Amino acid sequence: MDFDYSEEQRLLDETVRRLVKDEYGFAERKIYMAEPQGFSAARWGQFAELGLLGLPFAEEHGGFSGGGIETMIVMEAFGRGLVLEPYLASVVLGGGLVALAGTDAQKKAILPAVAEGKLMLAFAQAERRSRYDLDHVETSAKKDGAGFVLNGQKSIVLHGGGAHEFVVVARTAGDTQNAKGISLFLVDRGAKGVSVRDYPTVDGLRAADVTFSNVAIGADALLGPLDGAAPIIGYTVDRAISALCAEAVGIMETLNAMTLDYIKTRKQFGVSIGSFQVLQHRMVDMTIAAEQAKSMAILAAMSVDTPDAAQRRRAISAAKVQIGLSGRLVGQEAIQLHGGIGMTEEYAAGHYFKRLATIEKTFGDTDYHLDRFPAF
Repeated sequence: MDFDYSEEQRLLDETVRRLVKDEYGFAERKIYMAEPQGFSAARWGQFAELGLLGLPFAEEHGGFSGGGIETMIVMEAFGRGLVLEPYLASVVLGGGLVALAGTDAQKKAILPAVAEGKLMLAFAQAERRSRYDLDHVETSAKKDGAGFVLNGQKSIVLHGGGAHEFVVVARTAGDTQNAKGISLFLVDRGAKGVSVRDYPTVDGLRAADVTFSNVAIGADALLGPLDGAAPIIGYTVDRAISALCAEAVGIMETLNAMTLDYIKTRKQFGVSIGSFQVLQHRMVDMTIAAEQAKSMAILAAMSVDTPDAAQRRRAISAAKVQIGLSGRLVGQEAIQLHGGIGMTEEYAAGHYFKRLATIEKTFGDTDYHLDRFPAF
């Protein structure tokens, strides 16, 4: 099997790598984090100019019809720079749901604006008691004339504070944990009854808790089939997990490079600590773990668009498990081998480790995906 990139994929890889290298140093990231939305508006505009925000969308909607491999290329580069911008939230999740479930009118109205960086979406799915269960939905959308009335609360909505519109998961039929009866709705952030509490997360990104109190929405706010959105949500979340796996690979490769450079230059007893065999062995373990993670991230990216849902989910869960195991080993070893400096806020290693730890918990931790794998 040929794993080489096509010419277009190589150009994409080179472009995004160069962008991150030139614009996303650790010092610059701190500056971007201090901006009102928690990321750089200038960089977001630059991503739009390069076509990254429309990458997975169809050409008629301002995109390039990219697949799992193209998303992997972008996210891996973003991992190297610990990119703060809401690419996962707005493009992969929000935009992905509209591209899959939207009507022609919804796609034409929303996707080109997302691709241009003018409209930001956020996926409002998780709830206080849902944990990793995508079918656990308490937020309700009840029929009211031609439209609906939305009530409920969503937690840890990624980049919800900066979103213009929310893609909201709500229950329109069935009991709390029934896959049937789940629907998707597009809700404007400024709609009456919507309140947003924005906050920073441990990895330097931002999230929000969003409350919907008797929010009146029209019939045109329904995204996809009534009562039948669960398979669409599952597919989009699997694509998001694949993207996160690629981001984690970029982080691990960067942590390994930082750690190797450190043990080559840090001296103890008159020699570099990298000359100690025990540390060389630990560095080898880190390298092997990162390579294993990369192999599984490639598998996830290649499997994410397969029509066989069971095959896709097995590949995604297997990749998420390996990412969790490798990420913990690489992150912990990097901190250990850096010594005291690895634990300081002023040094980048700890920030990379925090992002790895957050990725491991996003859309199902290692134990969750170990349990999910044999079910398919």
